[in-house]
Amino acid sequence: MTDLTAGSVQSIMKGDSKSFRVIYTVSFATILAIALVAQKLGWHWRSWLPGAEGAESLNDGVKVAVYNFMSQLL
Repeated sequence: MTDLTAGSVQSIMKGDSKSFRVIYTVSFATILAIALVAQKLGWHWRSWLPGAEGAESLNDGVKVAVYNFMSQLL
């Protein structure tokens, strides 16, 4: 059986939080770019992204879409 100390558990969690931040940032930037292009072209992009349909602002819609996307990854 593996002996996990508090230090090794914290280092594992720190690595996971870095991974989460990287995935979140890349996903947010990608979905934001899609939303901005669609917004400029006058397309109804909120219907493309799950959960973003009822969002009032562009930022809220992108956040909801990213969280839904990331929940599918985990």
